[in-house]
Amino acid sequence: MTSIIKHLVTIIISLTASILSAQSFTSKVLDQKTNEPVPFATVQYGEHSGVITNEEGVFNFTLRKKAIEVDSMYLSSMGYEKKSFSLQSQLDSIIYLAPKAFELKSVFLSNNPLEPKEIIEKVKENLDTNYRVSLSKKKVFFRQSDLNQMKKVDFGFQKSTIEELNKQLIDSIADLVPKHSSYYREALGDFYGDYSKHKFHIDKAAELYDKSKDISMDGLSEKMERIFKENVKPDSYLKIKSGIFSSKVQLDSLKAEHEEESDAMVKVENTDNQNFNQQIKDRISELYEQLFFNEDSKIDVLRKSNRYEFTLEDYTYIDESPVYILKFEPKGKKDFKGTMYVNIDDYAVMRLEFDNVRPIQRFGLLGITYRHNIYKGRMLFQKDTEGGYSAKYLELDSGVYFGLDRPLKVIEKNKYVKGRRKQNELSLKLDMRMTQRNKYELVVFDSKNINETNYESAPENKNIKATYLSKYDPTFWEGYNIIEPNAAIQAFKVAE
Repeated sequence: MTSIIKHLVTIIISLTASILSAQSFTSKVLDQKTNEPVPFATVQYGEHSGVITNEEGVFNFTLRKKAIEVDSMYLSSMGYEKKSFSLQSQLDSIIYLAPKAFELKSVFLSNNPLEPKEIIEKVKENLDTNYRVSLSKKKVFFRQSDLNQMKKVDFGFQKSTIEELNKQLIDSIADLVPKHSSYYREALGDFYGDYSKHKFHIDKAAELYDKSKDISMDGLSEKMERIFKENVKPDSYLKIKSGIFSSKVQLDSLKAEHEEESDAMVKVENTDNQNFNQQIKDRISELYEQLFFNEDSKIDVLRKSNRYEFTLEDYTYIDESPVYILKFEPKGKKDFKGTMYVNIDDYAVMRLEFDNVRPIQRFGLLGITYRHNIYKGRMLFQKDTEGGYSAKYLELDSGVYFGLDRPLKVIEKNKYVKGRRKQNELSLKLDMRMTQRNKYELVVFDSKNINETNYESAPENKNIKATYLSKYDPTFWEGYNIIEPNAAIQAFKVAE
């Protein structure tokens, strides 16, 4: 009995210690006057530590008392009064922000303010100082959202000399192509490096999608492969023709035994899991590449500033700093419109919101149509310990349209068979339309500079595997700081 009591006491103490060492909070930030959500507000609980509210004004985080001792937190957003609140009083509640009273306009109107073009030139002059690059260790949370829609799938069966490859099969394949699919990926960890080289140690990761849609496509591939194996002759090859284009495909790989195929499939699957870390790094690299001050960025508002029209709309505050509000739109055939918030004192761009006004890429030839018709996002920057600015929240939303209206012929040929070389033929008239939408979000919770030695010795778990979720699980990220998912992610569930 004594040992049982001791065991229970140990459990109670452990639970109590866990509760005291980490407190979880979920709150929603609203405008005090309009009752509307305040998106992308900063919730600060240390000099360079904090979280960001999502697009619906919701934030969730865990404060670990062993890591930092604070009695209150600070909530700030562009154009609102900064607010402090205690941890206990605001747990799981609604927090209201009051719009800030502006006195800036009259002050700057009487002090000969700069023209918009002059402000932009000052921004350019101070880029190297404001956004100097150094090695750092950042605690980051990354979310990827992929949404695909097949608007039309018609393989247009015309002819087949292989009995099994008939119209009924081809139509059934078209029916099995998923018309809608969603994929979400999340990862939290330590991100080391600068804008050009990275290491990532993932603490936890999840993938949220419908496995059955992938399985159905794998099954189709296996079925088509079996049909070709049973009907093609030894030493045959396939000639694939689409309009005036053609290519030759050897069939040696189709002759493998079933056991060998199974092994190969397993190896491919394992490789994908091993690449999860690299895939996340590639997406974050893409976000960094598109920072407005980088040469390779598609957002050329500064680089090609002479081809944009800038208008000084107003003044406001961000993190207690007065800023210019500059609207921009393209002259002629440039791509973007948006808003730039420039610090009045040091001319740093503290916030940038951009949206394309026309497709940034388009292609149409020989029945192939491609349009990169959505490219928008936002960038929020915060002053770091060295006095420069680094990204605290990046969001990139990209969408493409793809259309295919072309003939397709798959012809089996064999030069070792007497008579004509053509043995079998499958003829289709493809008509397909699809859209793809990809959204990336990166939140930086805290950051500190490191040297080259620290970077070289930084750990990286390249073989990490994400946890598969068939529906949104609100408990998965308990005890971790993340940006709250939007309503679409929370509602995701694989159909039974």
